Amino acid sequence: MSNSIESAYSLAKERYAELGVDTDAVLDRLRSIPISLHCWQGDDVTGFEPAGIALGDGLAVTGKYPGKARTPDELRADLEKAYSLIPGKHRLNLHALYGEFGGEKVDRNQIELKHFQGWIDWAKAQGLGLDFNASFFSHPKSADGFTLANADEAIREFWIEHGIRCRQIGAAMGEELGSPCVMNVWAPDGYKDTPADRKAPRERFVAALDRIFAEKLDRAHILDALECKLFGIGSECYVVGSHEVCMGYAVSRQTLLCLDAGHFHPMEVISDKISSVLQYVPELLLHVSRGVRWDSDHVVTLSDELQAIACELVRGEFLDRTHIGLDYFDASINRVAAWVIGTRNMIKALMIALLEPGVKLKSIEAAGDLTGRLAMMEDLKVMPFGAVWEYYCRQNDVPAGQCWLSQVRQYEQEVQSKR
Repeated sequence: MSNSIESAYSLAKERYAELGVDTDAVLDRLRSIPISLHCWQGDDVTGFEPAGIALGDGLAVTGKYPGKARTPDELRADLEKAYSLIPGKHRLNLHALYGEFGGEKVDRNQIELKHFQGWIDWAKAQGLGLDFNASFFSHPKSADGFTLANADEAIREFWIEHGIRCRQIGAAMGEELGSPCVMNVWAPDGYKDTPADRKAPRERFVAALDRIFAEKLDRAHILDALECKLFGIGSECYVVGSHEVCMGYAVSRQTLLCLDAGHFHPMEVISDKISSVLQYVPELLLHVSRGVRWDSDHVVTLSDELQAIACELVRGEFLDRTHIGLDYFDASINRVAAWVIGTRNMIKALMIALLEPGVKLKSIEAAGDLTGRLAMMEDLKVMPFGAVWEYYCRQNDVPAGQCWLSQVRQYEQEVQSKR
């Protein structure tokens, strides 16, 4: 470790100690928080189904940056490069359309554990946990905009079977890897224009969810989550699985609720929802994204909202009840860099939150000293957290500062540019 980084950290450690914060303890805690990287950033949500169905159902990836992964091995290689540049030990979040089908047409209601064994073996070798998502989009049986809430019973049954199989696969992943798999359900069902009947699709949706979640599976292996959304492309006026529907379901069935940072009104933030939701559900899944004017899934930056999310998790002591995953897809920049930038920012935000003198801040607030609270919060913004971050990177044998970018550019030249 360079002398300059050591010296800067030593000075920062003293500054934080004056506030009662032990930076060494903070970094130990930070090391224990996994972030689940999303496989779909690496190939623009294409997946590996032989049919090669175009992305649709409210999802859109913009940009044509060269070098995207085309095979499971290429995607895994890109992920390994990204993990090597991110401090800490993390997870991978898979979608069902990323199975390895060997060129065989396997429809969504026919997927089996064997189609994901390659991912399990790779995750085991890498020391990673796996999370999983049912894929209720980009399929001929979702072309009319409805899956689990479809009025056609045969189509609805098809998607219910898909969800059931995904849960079984997720549970097997969790058991084999010795770490619970968070299995998430999100369905794009909805109407572009104002519906005449809002009730019936939601009744079908809830009944379908009950079928999917009916089998009691070991929570040591799988954690069920349900994801809500305000609107999507082609479902601007009505989404069946709204926040109210999904939160009501999660509370009544005691599943996890998934909050996606891009799934709400542009002026609505999920940081304010964390302490509310966790009054009623056992655990929370976060899909951390960055919406710009709409659910546009931009690469996560160290924004005020990202910092607010991290602070809520730390101040509320919610880290042990929250599973943090990323969810964005940017094809306008190098895809490995997109993973690295977003994940490092999520970790930075958590580190800054952990560096807060939380007990002191709460005691000032409890005493009614709102002036002192504001003054301290503002002064914390210029504390030397950058020195702590660079020390943490070096501790974990990953590049500090922007040194990681040269490695991505070398990888792009040697590997990605030849695809």
